[in-house]
Amino acid sequence: MFRLILAASILILSLPAGAQEGLRAPVLEELESVQVRQITIRPSLLKAGLPGAASIRDVTRSRGGCPPVASTHTDSDWGPGEYILQAGFAQGESTAASYQMNADQFPLKLDSVEMMFATSNALVQTTTEWSVLIYSGTPSSGTLVAVWSSDDVLLPHLVMPPGSTGMILLFTVDPDDPDQIYIDDNGSQTYSVGFRIDAHNQPGSPCISAPNPSYNAFPCTDVSGLDSPSGNWIDMVTGTFCVCGEGWSTFQSLPSICRPSGDWVLRSTATPQDCVPATGACCRSGGTCTDDMTEEDCTTIGGDYQGADTTCDTSSCPQPVGACCIEATGECVDLEQDLCLIGGGVHHVDESCDTYICFPEGACCLADGNCVDGVSPEICSAGDGDFQGDGTTCGGTDCPQPMGACCLDNSNCIDVEESICQAFAGTWMGQGSSCVDPDACDGNPCPPDVNGDGTVDVNDLLSVIAGWGSSGTDGTDINEDGVVDVNDLLLIISSWGECA
Repeated sequence: MFRLILAASILILSLPAGAQEGLRAPVLEELESVQVRQITIRPSLLKAGLPGAASIRDVTRSRGGCPPVASTHTDSDWGPGEYILQAGFAQGESTAASYQMNADQFPLKLDSVEMMFATSNALVQTTTEWSVLIYSGTPSSGTLVAVWSSDDVLLPHLVMPPGSTGMILLFTVDPDDPDQIYIDDNGSQTYSVGFRIDAHNQPGSPCISAPNPSYNAFPCTDVSGLDSPSGNWIDMVTGTFCVCGEGWSTFQSLPSICRPSGDWVLRSTATPQDCVPATGACCRSGGTCTDDMTEEDCTTIGGDYQGADTTCDTSSCPQPVGACCIEATGECVDLEQDLCLIGGGVHHVDESCDTYICFPEGACCLADGNCVDGVSPEICSAGDGDFQGDGTTCGGTDCPQPMGACCLDNSNCIDVEESICQAFAGTWMGQGSSCVDPDACDGNPCPPDVNGDGTVDVNDLLSVIAGWGSSGTDGTDINEDGVVDVNDLLLIISSWGECA
């Protein structure tokens, strides 16, 4: 409690931070570190600690999409530094802080409450029994949603060693527990959290003598000034000589001689429930834009979220820059996609004219093993060819030859190129034939198809013309009369088209 007799008992602690130690002004105490004592509860196992079942709800109530919100009045960094030890705080008194939220953020799911406690030159190990308090509204006029008290079985007491020690008591709710603590809006758009000292290590006499700081731990305020007089609370015990008041009071309502000079080193984290995530415009790769996307969804697809309530009509999504190939002039310029397309160019995203070749020409290997020079990749592809690259020539290209069935005199069959078949003195059955076919070596089922590609066409006609007057051992003597002549030519013409 903050009594006239105790106001002068406030002690200033110095919690040095390594190399920063020499930068701080002299203080009453120097501590080597601030420790964190984390205590996690499972509401489903400790329901008896709640004042009403209405404060426990199943986690499926949440619609999700809401980030947790941390609330505090202190500007403390919660690490080594200067703190004010409230050594006049009596057994049975409570700290609290109230936080204003937006109405649409309720109900809230409580995540954590934490507060700084400290000892000053304690001569013994101290044990402090505590309770954590959660309110809908303010502590004085709101509803107590939950209270959990240390029992040193499920919830341990706060035990601190001798000396000058800082300890953060971190109270968390297990996020995986099937039950959670929810805080509804009582109309004030406010919730409050705090801690109560249920039992000091050595209690003093309220309003007469302060608890001895050499044997007790106390809650702390910061040293930077009181930023929220109406947001910091204390619940004071009563007594004959109590001059600061009784019950719940804000720091603002306390007499100036009883008022702490800083904010409680206290904070809470709660997650709003039933909220709808904000949406806005999302600039996507390629310069396109999509409306009504959440920031999370936009990020997932690699987009750039433009902010809540933005639209594609009011957002300028950057267009991708790349090599713009202009066929009319044969030129290449690095340009935005939309400008390139307006000018009739062909845009290549993430390419640069320094390295990209807009109009390549080179050798093309055809399926029949022949090679054609000076063609584009598109023309080569249209002829089922294999483009060999810009600047290549047939003179420096070894095009793969087509494979086909080769029938040998020993009645064996092998799939090889025509030149290899001739080296074995075999009969090559043409491009596309295969020894897999059991009739591959039974002769050409379609004699006019000289090259064996399944179609009687100009290529077969040219083969007959090329073999004119010869004996036609390469298959051009279609009627097998020993000479390639007009009769073979007429058979080609009469069989024109696909082989039946």
